[in-house]
Amino acid sequence: MSAIYKYLGANEADIPMLWLAGPVTGLIVQPIIGALSDGTWSPKFGRRKPFFLIGAVLASIALLIMPYSTTIWMAASLLWILDAGNNIAMEPYRAFVSDKLNKKQHSLGFLMQSFFTGLGTTLANFTPAILISLGFFLASDRMANGIPVSTYWAFFIGSFASIATILYSVLTTKEFPPTQEELNALKLDKERGNILTRVWIDIVDAFKNMPLTMKQLIPVKFFTWYAMFCYWQYLTSSLSLSLFGTLDETSEGFSQAQVLTGQVNGTYNIICFVVAFALVPLAYKIGAKGVHFVSLLLGGIGLLSIPFLGVDNILFSVTNPFGSGQIEIASIYLFTIGLGVAWASMLAMPYQLLAGSIPKEKTGVYMGIFNMFIVIPMIIQIVTMQYFVYDLLGQNPINVLNLAGVFLVLAAIFTLFIKVGPKNLIVK
Repeated sequence: MSAIYKYLGANEADIPMLWLAGPVTGLIVQPIIGALSDGTWSPKFGRRKPFFLIGAVLASIALLIMPYSTTIWMAASLLWILDAGNNIAMEPYRAFVSDKLNKKQHSLGFLMQSFFTGLGTTLANFTPAILISLGFFLASDRMANGIPVSTYWAFFIGSFASIATILYSVLTTKEFPPTQEELNALKLDKERGNILTRVWIDIVDAFKNMPLTMKQLIPVKFFTWYAMFCYWQYLTSSLSLSLFGTLDETSEGFSQAQVLTGQVNGTYNIICFVVAFALVPLAYKIGAKGVHFVSLLLGGIGLLSIPFLGVDNILFSVTNPFGSGQIEIASIYLFTIGLGVAWASMLAMPYQLLAGSIPKEKTGVYMGIFNMFIVIPMIIQIVTMQYFVYDLLGQNPINVLNLAGVFLVLAAIFTLFIKVGPKNLIVK
């Protein structure tokens, strides 16, 4: 999205505010959808699955239209729709993992989610490079609005993947029906008043009774997601400046940096889904807290190393699976090892810690509130980066990534202060 905004004429300093859609929609949508799905049951449609489908349809429509954006604000508006759809679909997915699995399987379930998140994101990030390698387009082929043709096809493929995979889940996965006790509770909930009143009461009650573990995760999540938003927003610009010496979006160097961004992001997601399974036995040995500490520390070190890595130092070569010749792996890819391990842990370990500390009947609303600990740091990052942090860092995107590295290290340190009760222990 940063590259699309730049192609449409956005200034570097304006990019954070243009990313506001994701965190704001998450802040509003996820707790509401969580509470709604907790209080929903249909023998025909289930509890969580209707929300999967509605969200996927919205997201797919936005993905189809996005590359045709003619102005910055058209792209920004579509991003709001896209993020709203994603939030409607993905919040119940996390609760669904907890619904379907017993406590002994939570760790493996959330790590499995990390695996498939990493796999999907890897395919998404590599799609433009694969299409170019197969000769469908040239990297220089552009649409009328300046957006690369390969980017359009990546969005189109993503739109199809979104709706197709959600439909597969909806049609092939059954939800456990509620017990008679749970049905009675749902009936009592409906008697409390209209649906908005019930949702508000559920969210307020969940805040009042928030478990200690959840509270202690707040600083961890703050530094983690502030850092990741810095990384996602400024990686392309940072690589363009550090490797090719330019921030001009019309230059060849910036185009190369955009393709490289997809490749390194794809690489850290490959590492994510490979490492996800390795984290399971490690979590059995040292616990989710220990795994998260080590992983975030490695991620921070990885981001801090980016300015010292390059594309001229070739580590090794591999055969190109999508064309002829060899693919040279440069030293710039080294940082993806630490970030990939950290990403696998981010997608699993906090939810493992959370799932063991919240009541089962309130899983949806607590997962939604927990998402607020992700999106509020993003909103803070956008506002602070827009109005004074970017200037404080010398208007240099490389310094933004350095700040992200420091914040991941701080998140790792705060992980050590989490008190893990018996419910949070991973049982083998």
